[in-house]
Amino acid sequence: MTFIYPTDSNKAHPLPLSPDYKSSIKRAPNKPLIPMRHTLSELTGPVYGHETVRKGDNDLTTQHKGEPIGERIIVHGHVRDEDGRGVPNSLVEIWQANSCGRYVHVRDQHPAPLDPNFTGAGRTVSDAAGYYRFVSIKPGAYPWGNHHNAWRPAHIHLSVFGHSFVTRLVTQMYFPNDPLFPFDPIFNSVPDEKARARMVSSFDLENTQPEWALCYRFDVVLRGKNATPMENH
Repeated sequence: MTFIYPTDSNKAHPLPLSPDYKSSIKRAPNKPLIPMRHTLSELTGPVYGHETVRKGDNDLTTQHKGEPIGERIIVHGHVRDEDGRGVPNSLVEIWQANSCGRYVHVRDQHPAPLDPNFTGAGRTVSDAAGYYRFVSIKPGAYPWGNHHNAWRPAHIHLSVFGHSFVTRLVTQMYFPNDPLFPFDPIFNSVPDEKARARMVSSFDLENTQPEWALCYRFDVVLRGKNATPMENH
């Protein structure tokens, strides 16, 4: 385990000010950020939400009476530390749009249908090896009004809680070869091309279930030179 906080990994994360991503102009700090070193509060604080995870919370296709509409997918991977070791007992939560690109949220007024059998949220806890797994529906792209003809690539939001309340990290998982990548200011707010690639899942044919669901692998690396870009850094 590395005990020195690797500040170089901060370069992997999105820039606070990305002018093409218009809302960042209003919320980006206008003074240099101050790195906060871990203290006992971060290392020994209360754990959030782990004990309330129920069986089936990681299957977004069985939360209602009927099956949701769309392409069924499996999303799995590991939560890893900077040395590549799995991080056990991490609370992993996801939320996403439905197959038509619509969120179940009052502010989402995109004129696409809601799916009564799909809420778009799930959670699970990583096992002893740091492994997690979800079953869901592949989300659709959607317009978001940032600029003329602005569309977000299909993506799934992931939140990872560690062993204390203040260790929450949030990222987005994208799908391979999306044609919208060059036009998305949020994706491109990560300046390093290799870091952007770490937000893109890989198609996993070996774990695809024949005649049932395609599979995508997405490993979350918490920090270090191979860190997954996090939008709340």
